[in-house]
Amino acid sequence: MIAGKTILAIVPARGGSKRLPGKNIRNLVGEPLIARTIRTGLNSKYIDELIVSTDDLEIQKVSLQYGAKVPFLRPPELATDEASSFAVVEHVILTLKETFSQGEYDYIILLQPTSPLRDELDIDGAIEFLIKKEADAVISVCEMEHSPLWSNTLPEDLAMGLFLREEIKGKRSQELDKYYRLNGAIYVCQTRRLLEEKTFFLNDNLFAYIMPMEKSMDIDTLWDFKLCEALLSE
Repeated sequence: MIAGKTILAIVPARGGSKRLPGKNIRNLVGEPLIARTIRTGLNSKYIDELIVSTDDLEIQKVSLQYGAKVPFLRPPELATDEASSFAVVEHVILTLKETFSQGEYDYIILLQPTSPLRDELDIDGAIEFLIKKEADAVISVCEMEHSPLWSNTLPEDLAMGLFLREEIKGKRSQELDKYYRLNGAIYVCQTRRLLEEKTFFLNDNLFAYIMPMEKSMDIDTLWDFKLCEALLSE
């Protein structure tokens, strides 16, 4: 709780993963990947309750071992590639309310298990930033590793005559504007507005919480996993 407001953390972790099967409970430097997110969420000063949303019994078992609550399983239709993050979050909110007669939390924070380098200081920092800005939502970002101005699509013949815009030719990267990207680590939103707009990307009163690049890895492939493993091993 912060400033009298309650916060529910939701960790989405479905069993199916085409690019990296079993990634949510894959061993990462001695513990399942999801364990890192559960621990950081439980270590937050402000999160009141942490629930893992999963369709998988093994993920449920591992999550319970590390202290998360998994009071129900996610239905199969919300465990597909097409299911949105909002639909998963909405299912948790409505199930707690309708099945468990639990009151609504003031804020929801979505913590994806594929961001294992994010820690409780980042989580608490984002929540404090939300309160300071009197925001309805905060989403974490990081500076881009390379400016998107250095990128473009390519024609079939791979010709690069029009690859760079004239105004940036000859410029050094230090002379270009900074660009930021979503890093997938933290999404915080007022519950009422989240349910109304059905997205964390509200139309207004939404702010970016900037995280360092070195804590912004989002694991999606085996390469990502091995790189993260190497970083943590150091």
